[in-house]
Amino acid sequence: MNFQQRHAQQYADLTSPEVIDAVRDRTLVWPIGSVEQHGPHLPLSVDLLLAEDFGNAIAEGVSGLVLPTLSIGARSLPQSGGGLHFPGTLYLQGASLLSTLTDTLSALRHLPYRQLVIVNGHFENEALVFEAIDSARDAGYFGDRSVAAFSWWSLTRDEWIAENLPDFPGWHAEHAGLTETSLMMHLHPDLVRAQRPIHLDTPRSGIYAHPIDPTTFTTEGVLSSTVGASEEIGSRLFLHVLDQALSLIRTKSNNWKSDPDAGSDSVNA
Repeated sequence: MNFQQRHAQQYADLTSPEVIDAVRDRTLVWPIGSVEQHGPHLPLSVDLLLAEDFGNAIAEGVSGLVLPTLSIGARSLPQSGGGLHFPGTLYLQGASLLSTLTDTLSALRHLPYRQLVIVNGHFENEALVFEAIDSARDAGYFGDRSVAAFSWWSLTRDEWIAENLPDFPGWHAEHAGLTETSLMMHLHPDLVRAQRPIHLDTPRSGIYAHPIDPTTFTTEGVLSSTVGASEEIGSRLFLHVLDQALSLIRTKSNNWKSDPDAGSDSVNA
């Protein structure tokens, strides 16, 4: 599968008179990312590009439309994104991002779409995305429509990780690490630089400590090791996540229970 050959329909390419009929009873896919430092080897655009890549592939798989990517995300935190100790990161304060998300969901309520799928690519966005959806649900923005929202890594099964990533440090510490590097090598090899930073003392999940010494919790903005990253791993990971996403969306599952066999037939590798 060559990702560059994917051509999902883009919502923003429609004209105003075309919108209503084009979205009627269809799935809208909304990628949400960030502009954030990802070490010396990956571009600032990793989180938004991966959200777009998964979003486009999902939309093509369900004959949906892709909404414009929300490119500026939540504030980068030291234990999951390196924080603001490295230049280049752009961000919205939590209240501003929550307002932006909720206002966009409010605007979408006027369209006759059937299902909304939100694909997140930035670790710190997740809680705010979920809160915005919950608030929009309370406000009645969705009616009888279905909504599925997830961070792409949340669909990666434990069995897949054990088989393919034996030294996996946890998703909170995979910032600019082996998985993101591998995905970028597969999807955007022209943007990946030659350096392969190694950070062995990965941060523990769910702990914030002050004062912060950026030389101890990260190596050049990387929170774990990039050793072993490859286009092959990126390809396998991309297909695995896409498989899980399509299964979730096509079955309209609302119970989110663990199913080892979910998605096994969704994608033709």
